[in-house]
Amino acid sequence: MNELQTDSGDNATGTTKSGRVTGIGRVLIMVYGVLALAATGRSFVQIVSKFDQAPVAYTLSALAAVVYIVATIALVNRGTGWYRVAWITIGFELLGVLVIGTLSLVDPELFPHDTVWSFYGRGYLFIPLVLPILGMWWLAKHAPARAGRDGAAA
Repeated sequence: MNELQTDSGDNATGTTKSGRVTGIGRVLIMVYGVLALAATGRSFVQIVSKFDQAPVAYTLSALAAVVYIVATIALVNRGTGWYRVAWITIGFELLGVLVIGTLSLVDPELFPHDTVWSFYGRGYLFIPLVLPILGMWWLAKHAPARAGRDGAAA
């Protein structure tokens, strides 16, 4: 299913209840979607217009864009497979923000131009630093059932 899932069936009784894509989940997905668009646009412009000036930084911006796109898709879709993809992408995002953020502070020469994750996402109001933490918290609160229903093979 490619539409927003409003039903997760993730409780032990086998009945359905409100899923990951309600309330704060919707806001989280919208923020991931906006970051996906922003990072994609930024990296596209950087790569097309001035890639030779900072190829590592601009490649990292493109990587961040891919991570945000995949995370958004994984958060929208239900099932244990997509749940795992969401954890992996959001975990990778947090690692990227922490590593690139720290490196950009310790040795600014490594990144002559900012990436999405430089200085812990300063250019994006530090949202790249806070978002994966919120995403992991949200995923932990909305784990799919382990009994194999709800798209376990998805």
